[in-house]
Amino acid sequence: MPEWQIERGIGETRAALLDQGEIVEARILLDGAVRAETVLDARLKQTAAPAIALAGGVEYLLPHGAPGVAEGGALRIAVTREAIPGAEPWKRPLARATDEPTGPAPQIDGLETAFPADAGWDDLIEQARSGFVDFRGGLLRISPTPAMTLIDVDGTLPPAELAVAGAAAAARAIRRLDIGGSIGIDLPTLAGKAPRQAAAAAIDAYLPQPFERTAVNGFGFVQIVRPRNRASLLEIWSDRPAAEARALLRRAALSGAGPRRLAAHPRVIAALAAQPAWLDALARQLGGPVTLRGDPALAMSGGHVEPA
Repeated sequence: MPEWQIERGIGETRAALLDQGEIVEARILLDGAVRAETVLDARLKQTAAPAIALAGGVEYLLPHGAPGVAEGGALRIAVTREAIPGAEPWKRPLARATDEPTGPAPQIDGLETAFPADAGWDDLIEQARSGFVDFRGGLLRISPTPAMTLIDVDGTLPPAELAVAGAAAAARAIRRLDIGGSIGIDLPTLAGKAPRQAAAAAIDAYLPQPFERTAVNGFGFVQIVRPRNRASLLEIWSDRPAAEARALLRRAALSGAGPRRLAAHPRVIAALAAQPAWLDALARQLGGPVTLRGDPALAMSGGHVEPA
């Protein structure tokens, strides 16, 4: 039976739903992020659309406003979408007015563990880095955009067969990479109703509810809308220096005990240096000091752990 397993690391918590040893759903929860479903006391900063509430120094957009609350007035808000990486204003966190008691978001209920090296995270993270997901007979190219996440299906199979295989692979990738919101899948152009229905059925078979979708049109395009209350793994990895820094900390924490030196691209080193609490936590885990070494010859993902 599928079960959630949770690894609490430095700077992030990784959660994976495992089914027969395979990650079928995954989340990366960043330390310090205010989770969806958190209820906060706030002040109404702006009543004109879009209404804005301020809590803990963070602005939250209120799509439905705050009826009955004057500008500057106190109110309580429930976070409906966490902050999403990126500069677009619509990616600011969202919330709604509520009278619920303040409190943190519910925690994922699962077994706390340290994921073994063969747990599948390395492959999943590489997919988040690159946006490429292989499947038998084809390849997905996944591209987050301001409007939606686009998934292009390409391969060598006959069009009808590729459409079904690609639709199934896309549905699995959406779940594994924690992609929400509006999603467009570009399948091969399909002649006839039956192959289009077969591709749609593959999505329904592999992507759990809740979601809505259109029919697959004659050009092979289908749109899916899923709840979106946090960043996908691809969006988290769009902040490459910070994401690679946390991944390097994880490798170091699993490298044994004693002093360590972290060697990485200078941008990754800068991200680490900006978070002294992360380095202090790693030093406590290792039982020895942690030093940093920048190397511009290393790729962003090429950081490694050295004995100090």
